[in-house]
Amino acid sequence: MPVKRDYYEVLGVSRGASDDEIADRYRDLAMKHHPDRNPGDPDAADKFKEAAEAFDVLSHREKRARYDRYGHAGVEGAGGATHFRDPADIFAAFGDIFGDLFGGRMGGRHRVHRGADVRCQVTVTLQEAARGTTKTIHFRRHRACGTCRGTGARPGTQPETCRYCGGAGRIVQSTGIFSMQTTCPACKGAGTTIKDPCRACQGTGFVRDDVRREVNIPAGVDDNTRLRLTGEGEPSPDGGPPGDCYCFIAVAEHPLFQRDGRHLICQVPVGYSQAALGATIDVPTLDGTRPLEIPAGTQPGAVFTMPGLGMPSTRGSRRGDLLVQIAVEVPTQLGAEHELLLRKLAELERVDVTPRRKSFFEKLKECFVPDNRSEDVED
Repeated sequence: MPVKRDYYEVLGVSRGASDDEIADRYRDLAMKHHPDRNPGDPDAADKFKEAAEAFDVLSHREKRARYDRYGHAGVEGAGGATHFRDPADIFAAFGDIFGDLFGGRMGGRHRVHRGADVRCQVTVTLQEAARGTTKTIHFRRHRACGTCRGTGARPGTQPETCRYCGGAGRIVQSTGIFSMQTTCPACKGAGTTIKDPCRACQGTGFVRDDVRREVNIPAGVDDNTRLRLTGEGEPSPDGGPPGDCYCFIAVAEHPLFQRDGRHLICQVPVGYSQAALGATIDVPTLDGTRPLEIPAGTQPGAVFTMPGLGMPSTRGSRRGDLLVQIAVEVPTQLGAEHELLLRKLAELERVDVTPRRKSFFEKLKECFVPDNRSEDVED
């Protein structure tokens, strides 16, 4: 008779392994050595049974204690290790740990499902996004029917145990050794059926409900920021936890500011004389106007940074900056005196051309005036 291997060695775990570690390791070995995955391989079938026997002992508190003290001798005989002869017996014993892949007993327990999530949207202004605010949101979800108290059955009656699955909510379909658990088609996994449905909810046990909630919107939110309201979603159809409500934030466009992450961009118009001579201008910010000094000779499109006047961060980091972009305005209507001054300026510019304009006209001349310089030609 061959010597049995140590059960801890069979599963590849230490003697101090937790129950979860033992179950996970057994699941891996059972998947690896499953007979359907190793057709015609007797070694795989033997390893499959060996792993099941080791798991049978090490997953049982009393058996494991006896095995740790006396070894294999402590788990022989009645109440000891189970010696599996057929893989079908293994599925019947440990079907629960394989979920939906392998069939087996469900121990009378129904698998519960979490309720579905719902979503809604709320719009805030840029100022509200910068400072944080509280908004009332509206969304729809289901609640337990008040008439039947969520049973789905007409008051005075009760749901009946499903005859097709015996109340398990799932059925096992076997093809040789391989088994597959599926949701019962008769009761849709509920384990019960309703012969006399409630008229208020049409037998579903739930009715539609309009919900209003106050939600705190933190400072710094951006478009499509998602806030989760835990437990405010759809109820579970079978007694599980409810889903969540996800509130998506939309930040309305601002007439003056564009947003770039934590930074704000503002285009500020200035006159030609202000840009040429320099000036101190008032710049709008989320906290009121602030002065900004622009130097003489400021060019159109120049950008000046005002630190710390942008958007805050939801993570608590430093506030962004305000980027001020200069737009030089050209007047469309001129008074007589204004026009006279500009004409004098234009005459002055024709005489005293700036280096930048001179460079431009020189390049323009090179493009249209042919080069008459002679080139050396070899005879």
